[in-house]
Formats: sequence, C-alpha cells, structure tokens
Amino acid sequence: MSGTALAPARAGLAAAMRWEERVQRGAHPLVYPAIRALRHRGPVVRVPGIGVVVSDAATARAVLLDTEHFSKVGPGSPSDLWTPVLGPSVLLNMEGADHARLRRALSGLFTPRAVRDLVAVSVPDVLAGLAPRLLAGERVDLVAQTATMAGTVICAMTGLPPTDSAVRDAMTAAQSVVGLVRLHRRSLTPTQVRHARAVLARLSAPARDAYRAGDPSTVPGRMRELGLSEDEALGAVGAFVLTGTETIQSFVPRLVALAADTGWLDRLLAAGSESGHDAALRGRVVEEALRVTAPTPAMLRSVRAGTTVGDVRVRAGDRVVVATVSCCKDAGPFDPDAPVDPAVRHLWFGAGPHFCLGMPLALAQVDAVLDALRPVAAAGRSLEVTDRAVARGVLIPAYRSLVVRAREAA
Repeated sequence: MSGTALAPARAGLAAAMRWEERVQRGAHPLVYPAIRALRHRGPVVRVPGIGVVVSDAATARAVLLDTEHFSKVGPGSPSDLWTPVLGPSVLLNMEGADHARLRRALSGLFTPRAVRDLVAVSVPDVLAGLAPRLLAGERVDLVAQTATMAGTVICAMTGLPPTDSAVRDAMTAAQSVVGLVRLHRRSLTPTQVRHARAVLARLSAPARDAYRAGDPSTVPGRMRELGLSEDEALGAVGAFVLTGTETIQSFVPRLVALAADTGWLDRLLAAGSESGHDAALRGRVVEEALRVTAPTPAMLRSVRAGTTVGDVRVRAGDRVVVATVSCCKDAGPFDPDAPVDPAVRHLWFGAGPHFCLGMPLALAQVDAVLDALRPVAAAGRSLEVTDRAVARGVLIPAYRSLVVRAREAA
C-alpha cells in the first residue's frame, strides 16, 4: 500500500486513539492519567495509600493465577466493596472450595448456548427496529439503544416483566449502585451501603418471587433447580446485574466508534456470528476492541502470604492493583490483524478460577447488536458516527451518546 493510501488509515487510527483517551479521562480525570504514568516508573510500583500497582500483562496474569498468595477476600480486595452490599456468598468475594462449588453450580447458566437462548428470548423486540430506522434515514443513539437492551436483560435475569418503565427503572437502579464505586475507593460509606442495599432489595423482589415459584424458565427459578440456596441465587443475580450492566453499555458504542474511526466498521457489520471466516473476522475485531477499551480498568487482590510481585516484595494484608488498562493498552493501538500476545489475551476478563463467568453473556449481547445492524451492510449502506459525547464521572469509561446514521457506501 502506498504512503498516500496509508495516510487516511493512519489518521483514522490516531483519531480513534484520541477518542479513547477522552473516554478514559472523562470517567477518571485524575486516576486514569496517574495509573498510565506509573508504568513509566516500572512494571510493578508500590504507591503509598493505593497499594502495589502492576502495569505489566505477564506479571498481572501471574498474580491472578496465584490463588495461594493473592485473594479476592481480605484487606483492599473486592470483598471490602461488595460483601456489605451483596452478602458473603457471591463469586465476586469468594475463594477456595466454596467459590468453586458456586461457580460449578452457576456455570450451566452461562454456556454459549444458554446465554444465546436468554438473549434470543429477551432482546429481539428491542433491537428489531434498529436497522429499519437507520435505513429510513433516522439517526440513532447507540448508547440509548444499548442501555435499553441491557435493561431488558436485567429484567430477564431478575424476573421483571420487560415493560418500558421496568427496563428504564432497572437500568437506572443498577447504574446508581455501580456509580458509587471509584478506582481509588477501598470501600463504600455506610450511607452508600444503605442506598445500594435498598436498590438491590427492589431489584431482587421479583427474583425472590421467581426463585420461590421455581419456574425453570426464569433465571432465579433455574438457579433453584441447580441447587442454589435463595441467598446464593439472589446474590448471584445482583452480582451479574451490577457487573454486567455498565460493561455492555460501555463496550458496544466504543466498539462501533473504534471500528468506524479505523475503517473496520463495514467489514464488521457484514460479518456474521455463525462459524466460518466471517465469524472469525467478527471475533477478531470484537476481541481487539475489548483489549483496547479494557472494560475492567483495574482488578484488586489482597495478599494472603508474603511473596514478590515482579521485583517488589509484598506481605500479607498488602493490596495489589492490577492496572488492566495499562496491561492491555500497552500491547499497541487497535489492529485486528495483529497477532495476539498470549499474556494479554482475555486479560480484561481476568484469569484463573476468577475468569469472568459472564463473558459469554456479554459477547452474546454484542452479537445481538451486530446482527441487528447487519441489514445496513446487506443493503449496501455504511454506518457513520455523526455525533458523540463522553460520559463523565462513571466507573466504566463510556460514551454518554454516540449517534450514528446510514449512508451510501463509498
């Protein structure tokens, strides 16, 4: 390819990376640049008041895999944030045999087939009008559209009937809890805990009813069928609602923006989700966008026993902050054709026994949106971003709005 032909591609990539920086800084204007600056001081750095910060992917993976020395339970770990809200028996704040037992019990709900069925039942009506609206010349805000889809999935998981008001209320409730968390905060205040518990109590009421009814067509009823106690089922529902909501609402618009800015969007929308070359292309683009956006900007662990992280000595009770955003972004700019570094692969979903159980559900929702947009490409049209705004003060970096329209393909 000539230098003249390469120039637009390079300009698009530069623009895409600039927008990603704006999204990150909009969410965390102080913490994000501070975390990114730490990597210049070394792959592992002890920061007073924060903990031992890991910016190297291979070291991060080693920490996540080493459950003998590092735990999600203990000082500075996720349990400090979530146990007061969700109770002691959710995957977010468990280790060892109890964690393995609950994960095994839940795993059947999150196989690729199970989540495809859940999404196929809950979201088609939400997405059915997406391509027709675009092909009719309407401009669509993908952030709002994705939020509606995510809220509908929340309703399916909690047993709420997915009316417009229920979807909006469920989404607002989940966001109000997730919005309390900050990367620099070790725990929630008593007032925040009370608010979060009150919100989850409202969300959990229909889930409790569904569990007690034992209807296997509902997620809580299926959990009962799998042998989970009522507390375990409600805690699991709450955890998946809180951790999955912001992630999917953040990622889908950022995926579309990245692909549009870098010239990949037409190919992405033309690709299918079934097996074959097209599915492989879609998978590469989605996975690369997950790496660049790093939907989990940081992961926390508490040190169980003295050891070393890189060349930094740690002792029991220390806090380790895995700076996932640095580990992932430092592998290079967005490039679906580039080989995948094994140390980085899927790191944004964790590693080892705590690898994200909800990953198939997240990817099924991504596929649902891309499938809903595919008729735009099939009609010989291109999707372009006409307007966007960055979200401020959120936990998971995101666009506040991303408006797209269909135009004649170049």
